[in-house]
Amino acid sequence: MDAPLLPDLSAWQRLGGAHTAEEIAQQPALWGELAQVLEQSRERIDAFLGDWLRQPGHRVIFTGAGSSGFIAEMVADQINAQWPADVRALHTTSLLTHPSLYLQHDRPTLLVSFARSGSSPESMAAVELVRDLVEHARFLDITCNGEGELARRGRDRADTLTLLMPPASCDRAFAMTSSLSCMLLAALAVFDAAPWPQRLQRLHVLAAHAQRALTEWDADVTALAQQPYRRVIYLGSGPLESLAREAALKLLELTAGRVLALANTPLGFRHGPKSTVDGDTLVVLLRSADAVARRYDQDLLDELRRDGIAGRVLSVGPRARDQADDDFALDAPALPDPWLAPLWLSMAQRYALQRSAALGLTPDNPFPDGTVNRVVQGVTIHRHG
Repeated sequence: MDAPLLPDLSAWQRLGGAHTAEEIAQQPALWGELAQVLEQSRERIDAFLGDWLRQPGHRVIFTGAGSSGFIAEMVADQINAQWPADVRALHTTSLLTHPSLYLQHDRPTLLVSFARSGSSPESMAAVELVRDLVEHARFLDITCNGEGELARRGRDRADTLTLLMPPASCDRAFAMTSSLSCMLLAALAVFDAAPWPQRLQRLHVLAAHAQRALTEWDADVTALAQQPYRRVIYLGSGPLESLAREAALKLLELTAGRVLALANTPLGFRHGPKSTVDGDTLVVLLRSADAVARRYDQDLLDELRRDGIAGRVLSVGPRARDQADDDFALDAPALPDPWLAPLWLSMAQRYALQRSAALGLTPDNPFPDGTVNRVVQGVTIHRHG
């Protein structure tokens, strides 16, 4: 792996973004640590899962709120395609309001929770809800905080496995960055059907590519963030649709809503949302690794560039012959889109960080008035039945 690209923390300290900058830059190293964590935990994981995924009558629900919910969306379909069990993504914010639509008392259910702090009210309430409403329920908690409420309540329970991420992944800054990528890759590795050595090797390969992305794209991302686009649209297909939603959320969060960020799919964009494009709009398409999806991606890129309406149109993804000179591209490994998603997300994370600073905000805490908080507050949990 190349030498780590260390941000100028003294400069970012003055700008109020040292934690965010460091937590974005540390991700390749943390993915290597994650491989070690999983290697040490693999027997415990295999014993807990047993043959659960091989049973067509079993259900697996990946869940979380906000960015954690987008992790669930990015991984669920990839895992569902590999096993007989029914695997789906469901945000806690939907599970809590309409549990009767998603839970069956007599259907064995494994709830996989993603949680940075493990202390948000929705995370805890979702676990208790499933425990109350489903007769045969199990719980796998993927969290970055060993002292969080989720980890503490699951300790020593036979129906629960808590999988802790590397300690540094528990981001101190407002936005989820390294916490998100670690939990995403952990879920893909834990539930993949490939042999463990192959899964763990993927983490090391991705870490090396992520380090190159940090190095090669740094100057271009910084320059892009100086351009005063008032609207940014992220586009992605399949699992990358959720990546686009996460990229848009990151920009909304770190710019405190001063840059309007939207997300859609390349095909869906033509069905109305394309009307939002104007000269103050940056369009970023997240290129798929799938050959057919790439054709749809390129069709829309060509169309948008031909229209000439957007302020700028660029793509982020695997290097391709038909990419434009100003696209963000990388010689990516031959892996499915969810595994590659953290590479493309690193560009969006750094763009949001730099755009926040360019607007004179403090990226580590873009909401000093407390209207939006690192751990969500103000949620009242209402009981069902």
